[in-house]
Amino acid sequence: MLLALPGLAALVWGVVLFAEYALPLRPDVFGTVGWIIGGPILNDAVIAPLTALLGIVLARRLPRPWKGPVIAGTVTTGILAILAFPLFWRPYGTPPMPGLHDDTNPAPALALTLAAVWLAVALTALRHRVVPRITRAVPPITRDTSPITRNTSPITRDTPPDTQDARSDTPADRPNP
Repeated sequence: MLLALPGLAALVWGVVLFAEYALPLRPDVFGTVGWIIGGPILNDAVIAPLTALLGIVLARRLPRPWKGPVIAGTVTTGILAILAFPLFWRPYGTPPMPGLHDDTNPAPALALTLAAVWLAVALTALRHRVVPRITRAVPPITRDTSPITRNTSPITRDTPPDTQDARSDTPADRPNP
């Protein structure tokens, strides 16, 4: 209920603002209605299913370290495509910013953004080659771990080398009857 009320209030406010814009009816209002209705339909019918399908295919085909970053990069690419679509559709898809309205070519901006996203994907997927994974064989360094000095060995074992293992189920350890 606490989430629904602010959402409904925002929806009502959006309807009020659109009514102020749209009334009295003019030809450009129909284009706006087309964008308001067509955007979600385009997203739900085309972009979201393609992104989900591509994510499923990639998740099954890629090795484990690449799965998460590539799926996140695919979703980010889909979102950026949705955001950039109006800018490619018409020359001024957004209101011009003061001093920047002469630089409205969205293609290089989208290309650089996607290059940064996929560079982050590659670096994230390759991080396991640089930073080793924490396993039980190599415990993580914590505050309680004593620092490694010249006199201490960096390799630790559960059982010191000169003590006998605690297992007594081997034939050599059983007493003879």
